[in-house]
Amino acid sequence: MAGTDEEAVTAADDALYVLTAVLLTPAQFPSVLGDDYPEACAALGLAPLADGYGLVLGQDGEGARWTIATDDVSLVAVAIASWDCGMEYDLSPAEDTVVAALPGWPLAVAVAAPGIPAPHDPDPALADRPPLAPPDTSGWGPAQRRMGADEVALQWALWREQIDDSEFATAGEASGDAGETSEEAGAAPRNAGAQARTEGADTGQESAGPRSGVRRVLTEARAYVDTPPPLGRVRSSFAPGDARTLRADGPGWSLVARTDDIAFVLLDEAPGEVLPVGRGPELPGLLEALDKMAVRPS
Repeated sequence: MAGTDEEAVTAADDALYVLTAVLLTPAQFPSVLGDDYPEACAALGLAPLADGYGLVLGQDGEGARWTIATDDVSLVAVAIASWDCGMEYDLSPAEDTVVAALPGWPLAVAVAAPGIPAPHDPDPALADRPPLAPPDTSGWGPAQRRMGADEVALQWALWREQIDDSEFATAGEASGDAGETSEEAGAAPRNAGAQARTEGADTGQESAGPRSGVRRVLTEARAYVDTPPPLGRVRSSFAPGDARTLRADGPGWSLVARTDDIAFVLLDEAPGEVLPVGRGPELPGLLEALDKMAVRPS
């Protein structure tokens, strides 16, 4: 765990212009930072506390970027909820709740405090570690893949309307092994306005490309049910009706699903593509099992 530098805490806490805040908990963390909660904490040099952290991002009076990690998670959660409702909220963590004052920001922030110098890294003399910086998302890779999964979860209806369920069965029949298909999978370009194309994924001989990648993801996701992965690899959140939105991540892949519907898979080896997975006979049971073991927002 990163040590708390007394001077840094004083300098940042006394004149911190708060710009935004996020939660870093097992059930809700910036997925761009990692596939699971411990990995996201490690990106900031923090120990994975059971209750998590609130992260307050702001600038000091000199314009320097600081990230304050507080163990008062409920305070930060209330502030975020208030801001989301368009209400003002003075987010000022008590000094005894500040776990670390970290130089830099781990996430991209598009705004700046008015009337002070532009955002910049603090003087190295005020910190005992290199400044945090957002992950590089300029090219396709794990961070960009996880951000893509975030987009699918946020814009589910937009992505779902591109998929014609009849295409799953049609593709499976065309491949000649529809009766052996456990799940049907397709591939869609990442830009939401593009027309989706759908392929059948059979359980026979492995083939190169997205279909074999989807089968690998489903196999690894099933393994999570028997051998629980690191905390936060599988998360469950609210969805309309009685459904839940599931999010699972693993080495090189992300999965987004509704427990009453289909799933979408993103792969490191398939840049910019979102691969739909049809219900089939096995997906509903897999989603139900994953939902039972998933962590949920409190």
